Amino acid sequence: MKSLIGGAAFVVVILAAFLGLSSLFTVSQTEQVLVLRFGQAIKIVREPGLNLKLPFIDSVVRIDKRILALDLPEQEVIASDQKRLRVDAFARYKVIDPLKFYQTLGSVETANSQLATFVNSGLRRVLGESTFQQVVRDERAQLMSRIRETVNTQAASLGIDVIDVRIRRADLPEQNSQAIYQRMQTERAREAAEIRAQGQEAQQRIRARADRDVIVITAEANRAAEAIRGQGDGERSAIFANAYGQDQDFFAFFRSMQAYETGLGANDTRLVLSPDSDFLKYFRSPNGQTPPAPALGAAPAQ
Repeated sequence: MKSLIGGAAFVVVILAAFLGLSSLFTVSQTEQVLVLRFGQAIKIVREPGLNLKLPFIDSVVRIDKRILALDLPEQEVIASDQKRLRVDAFARYKVIDPLKFYQTLGSVETANSQLATFVNSGLRRVLGESTFQQVVRDERAQLMSRIRETVNTQAASLGIDVIDVRIRRADLPEQNSQAIYQRMQTERAREAAEIRAQGQEAQQRIRARADRDVIVITAEANRAAEAIRGQGDGERSAIFANAYGQDQDFFAFFRSMQAYETGLGANDTRLVLSPDSDFLKYFRSPNGQTPPAPALGAAPAQ
C-alpha cells in the first residue's frame, strides 16, 4: 500500500514539475515573444526574462527583434535617359509590431520575399525617374532615401520598419560599358585633335606676328642707324671743315699723309705717275710747295 502511495506521489510530482515547466518560458535579449491562446494573440513580451503562460493552452511565437538583412539579386533597371543599369542593392529592416508581422507574414522568410518585392518595385520606380548621372554620381544618397521612404510606406502594414536601403553598385551592362568607353575614346580623340589644331593655329599666328615684328624692328633699326650715320657724317664733315678753316696747310698735309698711307701700302703697290703730279708734292718739298720754274736764258743748276 505504501509503495502504491509512494508511486502515486512520484507521478504527481512528475506531473507537477512537467506542468510547471510547461507554464514557463524565457525571452532572450535578441527576440520578442508573441503569446497565443487558441490562435489568438493575448500578450506581447519584449523584455528579456522568465515569463508565465497556461500550459497546453498558450503557445509562444518567437520573433527576432534585431536588425535583419535582405540581400537582393542583381537586376536591370532602365533610367529616365533610356540607359540600362545593372543595380545591386540590399536592405536592412526590423520588426516593430510583432502582431502585425505574425498576422500578415508569419515568418522571416516570407517577410524577406515580400520586402524584396517592395524594394525592387521602389528601385524601378525611383531610378526610372532619374538619369544615369544622377544615379551614379549626383543624387545617389537622395535616391536611396526616396527608395527607403517608398518601401516603408508599403511595409508599414506588415509591422516592419525599413531602416536602410543601399545600392552597392549601379553600372551599365558590359556591352553598353564597352560602347560608351569607345565613344568616350572617340570624343577625347576629337577634342585632342581640335585642341592640337587650335595650338597649331596659335603657333602660326604668333610666328607670323613675330616675323612681322622682326621686319618692323629691323626697318626701324636701319632707319635709326642711317639717321645716326648721316648725323655722324655731317658732324665729321663739320669737324673737317672747321679743321680746314683753322689751318689749311696742316689739314692738306694730314690728308696727304692719309692718302699716302692708303695708296702706298705694303702689298706691292705700284703707281705710275708723273713726277710733277700734285699727289707727290710732299716728296718734292717738305712743305708741299712746287719749286719755281727757272728763268728764261738762265743756265741750269749744276
